[in-house]
Amino acid sequence: MVRNLHYVLLFGQLAFDDFQESCAMMWQKYAGSRRSMPLGARILFHSVLYAGGFAIVYYLIQKFHSRALYYKLAVEQLQSHPEAQEALGTPLNIHYLKLIDRENFVDIADAQLKIPVSGSKSEGLLYVHSSRSGPFQRWHLDKVFLELKDGQRIPVFKLSGENGDEGKKD
Repeated sequence: MVRNLHYVLLFGQLAFDDFQESCAMMWQKYAGSRRSMPLGARILFHSVLYAGGFAIVYYLIQKFHSRALYYKLAVEQLQSHPEAQEALGTPLNIHYLKLIDRENFVDIADAQLKIPVSGSKSEGLLYVHSSRSGPFQRWHLDKVFLELKDGQRIPVFKLSGENGDEGKKD
């Protein structure tokens, strides 16, 4: 019985020594590193990972803006404006915002956007100016106009009235 116990301890020690030796051999493949992946592969892996993360963040920011009320109200005004529809042509395409453009600005009380739009006849930018009285209040359009690539400006919506509640299509 003592002999069997001694054999188990000896066998356990041998197994551990074999494992340690195999790990040492694996680490020796890439000198100076305990990782099993070469530097070039790690750089490539991390580059893909960061690019994917950036793309997801960019997509989520675009999605956030396109679901916001200031954006939806402006697009609704454009879609219901016959002169703008005629100038752009159908079907009307709304494109992603250029997030690095300094004219795209949103804070607690104001929103100013340049939304790229296109149709079968032309393309242009939908300029949106919107505001609200407080952080948890409803957004109201102040001014929306379409500027076509040839320089023509079509007013789509302009705030009218003293109280700011009524708007009119131009």
